[in-house]
Amino acid sequence: MMTEKPQSETEDAPSPDILRMVEALIFAAEHPLNVQQLQDRLPAGTVMDAVEQALAVLQASYRGHGISLEQVGGGYQFRTASDLAFLLRQDVSEPRKLSRAAVETLAIIAYHQPVTRADIEDIRGVGLSRGTLDVLLEAGWVRPRGRRRSPGRPLMFGTSDAFLTHFGLGSIDDLPGLAELKAAGLLDSVDDALARLEASAREDAAMAPDDEGDGQTDLEEVIARHAAKNGDPDLAEDEE
Repeated sequence: MMTEKPQSETEDAPSPDILRMVEALIFAAEHPLNVQQLQDRLPAGTVMDAVEQALAVLQASYRGHGISLEQVGGGYQFRTASDLAFLLRQDVSEPRKLSRAAVETLAIIAYHQPVTRADIEDIRGVGLSRGTLDVLLEAGWVRPRGRRRSPGRPLMFGTSDAFLTHFGLGSIDDLPGLAELKAAGLLDSVDDALARLEASAREDAAMAPDDEGDGQTDLEEVIARHAAKNGDPDLAEDEE
């Protein structure tokens, strides 16, 4: 009675079963598999020559197809044919969360435009790094609005059409006023906001300017500070 022998080193081609198993292992692997790793996962008695033969057969059978069996990183892996790589290339925009300083700066520009860098620093109570404005300019939400007719001719900034589009506003006049923010629960009360402002100002004075520091005010405090400074409870635009 004849018994089935395991894959031997003398055979010219691997058995169909070994071929299928090697193909399945490489296809499912997250990283390239070398000959030894493949042999370790195949049935006991499978010799290394059988694995190498299976690899050679698979490389030949996939040649000219959309994917091919390539030797990379010391092992074997199915990869997209190099001439078809352009089909899989995709540009992805990775969203980047605005820093606390950038959110405050954007709010100041939106509610009191056009403003200079010095105006922003005065309202926030801390220094403003150049990178903060760069982020807003790069996002397209802020744009230069000319130079102020004052000593030094400082550059002024305002919001752009992209800002209105992103936030679903018809115009700057559609920005919520202080009363609306209070009604929405974003401000407990004007008096409370101003009280926090006073405490925050004392903390800022004791700390070194830090664009991302803990001494920065909350967004509602920035808006309240602007309202108190300009005597404008509705946060209307008043700069020429």
